[in-house]
Amino acid sequence: MIDPADMDHCRAAIRAGSLSFHTASRLLPARVRDPALALYAFCRLADDAVDEGDDKTRAVLSLRERLDLVYAGRPRNAAADRAFAAVVQEYAMPLVLPEALLEGLAWDATGRRYATLSGVLDYSARVAAAVGAMMCVLMRVRDADALARACDLGLAMQLTNIARDVGEDARAGRLYLPTDWLVAEGIDPEAFLADPVPTPAIRGLTARLLAEAGTLYAHAGDGVAALPLACRPGIEAARRIYAAIGTDLATHGHDSITRRAHTTKGRKLALLLQSGLSVAAMSLMPRAATLHGAPRAEVAFLVDATANPRQPVGRSEAVLAVLAQLEAQDRARHHHRASRSVTA
Repeated sequence: MIDPADMDHCRAAIRAGSLSFHTASRLLPARVRDPALALYAFCRLADDAVDEGDDKTRAVLSLRERLDLVYAGRPRNAAADRAFAAVVQEYAMPLVLPEALLEGLAWDATGRRYATLSGVLDYSARVAAAVGAMMCVLMRVRDADALARACDLGLAMQLTNIARDVGEDARAGRLYLPTDWLVAEGIDPEAFLADPVPTPAIRGLTARLLAEAGTLYAHAGDGVAALPLACRPGIEAARRIYAAIGTDLATHGHDSITRRAHTTKGRKLALLLQSGLSVAAMSLMPRAATLHGAPRAEVAFLVDATANPRQPVGRSEAVLAVLAQLEAQDRARHHHRASRSVTA
């Protein structure tokens, strides 16, 4: 399905850019592992282009063009794009899912902040839970309950990312903590961005975010048993390895400003073993009633689009609106540059 040379490129990209997922993916069956690595490579490269690039607006608009080409069956001449196009065709990937990622990255490019936890979860649904839903598609899972729990895992992972990167994001002028949390603690968001310090209040907010993630990790764990048996160890490993980042943060007083939380290679190996034992125990126990809980409101559109696939009807008004905003910014910047060039 995927050209071997393109697959090698995707493996290398994930090995360098997402070691936690690369480690967990070793437990997935090959029929899922390879398309999953291709999926993650495409998503990771798109995220890095927006996160780390000099021109975030152009990176998002470029991703829009790349997705258009992928779904037209004419991917850009790049390994990750060709591999992702093969995945889209083989698995009939609902367009809503990568479009959600596009929208979330567009929010990043506009510098959007989130007033409430629900707003943070809206963002997390797009940049992470959408990937969880896409993973279910690769496992040939379209059951709404399993999808809801996979989205819980995506939300939990993104909240963990945010907690881990509070300092790094602040130094780059980015803020993902709910601003109403900051205000309630008497923290001025602009002052914090100008001088990020791991005060007791900031550490407390980081702990609070990780507590939210912990609840979501628990719900996601209930959904692992609904996945194909061969896929359970890899997904359970990903859940445990990512949750361990939060454990490391807690061990160091929830300071994610002066240090970056991580899990050691030895710890990852231990978690892989624990994942195998946990999956073995699942087969001996009845499924948890919480498996059937309704999806969180922030991810319901992802669950519905995947469980009830329909013919794509084009981009949503919300996606079109944020892309139009970016296009306007792009035109204004180019006009400004042209004016300066003429003046010079």
